Amino acid sequence: MTKYGQMILDIINQSLDHLTAEQIFFMCKEKNEKIVLATVYNNLSNLCNQGLIRKVSIEGSPDRYDRIQRHDHIICKECGKISDITLQDLTESLQKQLEFQIDSYDLKINYICPECQNEKK
Repeated sequence: MTKYGQMILDIINQSLDHLTAEQIFFMCKEKNEKIVLATVYNNLSNLCNQGLIRKVSIEGSPDRYDRIQRHDHIICKECGKISDITLQDLTESLQKQLEFQIDSYDLKINYICPECQNEKK
């Protein structure tokens, strides 16, 4: 793994946020001024392909990157805020229903966060 790849992996694994490539770039830039945005994108792609991080895609928003630890996401339909939620692992149940083995799944639950609910009142 390259030094930039390791730096990006460390940033993602140490963050509880769901960072965009641009946010990761600026965090890397604080540590190493020479890094360019293309390097961040290339390393994010490699880390995803290696199964070391996961990409969270939400229609109409930039992709976010997250640690690989098993968890799901709740997403506010109003502001786009992403939060982690830990639910029972559904892999076994899904496999029984589908009658074939699945590698993984990505559950996204849409809701309206308390802050947005308060703004509507």
